Amino acid sequence: MTSSVKETNTIIIGASIAGLASAACLKKAGIDHLIIEKENVIASSWRTHYDRLHLHTNKSLSNLPFKKFDASIPKYPSKKQVIDYLESYQRELGISPLFNTPAEKIYRNANTWIIETPKQVFHAAHVIMATGPFGKARTVDFPGHKNFGGPILHSASYTSGDVFKDKRVLVVGFGNSACEIAMDLHEQGAKASMSVRSAVNVLPRDIAGIPILQLGLLNAPLPPRVADTLNAPLIRALVGNIEKWGLRKLPYGPLEQISKDQKIPLLDFGTMQLIKEGHIRILPGIKTMHHDSVTFENGIDEPFDAVIAAIGYDRAGLDILSLSEDRKLDLNNKITKQKYFGKDGLYFCGFWISPTGQIREIGLDAKKIANDIAHSN
Repeated sequence: MTSSVKETNTIIIGASIAGLASAACLKKAGIDHLIIEKENVIASSWRTHYDRLHLHTNKSLSNLPFKKFDASIPKYPSKKQVIDYLESYQRELGISPLFNTPAEKIYRNANTWIIETPKQVFHAAHVIMATGPFGKARTVDFPGHKNFGGPILHSASYTSGDVFKDKRVLVVGFGNSACEIAMDLHEQGAKASMSVRSAVNVLPRDIAGIPILQLGLLNAPLPPRVADTLNAPLIRALVGNIEKWGLRKLPYGPLEQISKDQKIPLLDFGTMQLIKEGHIRILPGIKTMHHDSVTFENGIDEPFDAVIAAIGYDRAGLDILSLSEDRKLDLNNKITKQKYFGKDGLYFCGFWISPTGQIREIGLDAKKIANDIAHSN
């Protein structure tokens, strides 16, 4: 590592959606900053997502500060359209990340943050962690998975269902990615099943053509449990009794789920219909795996050719932060509640799971952070 040192007011770690929004807001506020990115492009994680991916939040709630999605883009942009939007956002707002520059260690010395990279050392008064809550794919570790003879892919490595045509594929999980992947498998001619261990909430993505997250803004002033109670009859009328098709309903509603568990309920735009029609089967949690089959918690053994593990992600980048042990422990537990917003000049952008959309929340975070930094200088 070179010994050269560069000083700036603020360092942003990561050049995906949160990093770009933070850089744009700092630039508009006239705050000296640098954005560093470990890969050689912006939004690197978006480029590796599966082909069928679309935003599950409508574009009007997914704009970043200072630039809207083009009017020609459909209500729910595709993966390519999101990437195109982010690339034009970078160009139009003049954001210039330092690529191939991973932060290896971040620590505080007196009143300065020290950011060590393979290229050089940066000193900054403020650090914005923009690595996000979905940066690191969780390790696949099903009971007996080493015995399984077919491929086991984390959903992060899934590209398209076309390679699984006529294959029996088990998707593990019931989040938005799991359900869209199951749809893609069915559409590409695979025989898709889903292993669902946990109780879930299901929401229609749209109600009478109106995005449900748009309607969710009306619930924002209410406590989550109160809003869920008021919304429950309508949701049940639209979705039906999900237990009829092998799913278990969470004992609390979707807004409380987001607030309490920091997990997004399924925003359904077709998976439930495929389940009701028998095209996608619902199976319980995995008990153990064999060479060419899976035994489930109900004792049933089913043959499968491949498994897609849509088991989620962990936060990325926090391991490079050197903090006191008590603060690190508390940070891992409380980061989403912004307990440490700006403490010692450290910020987190995009770590809060919002009932009105993750990208919208990122935009709000970025503006709030830039404003706080501007007033601290």
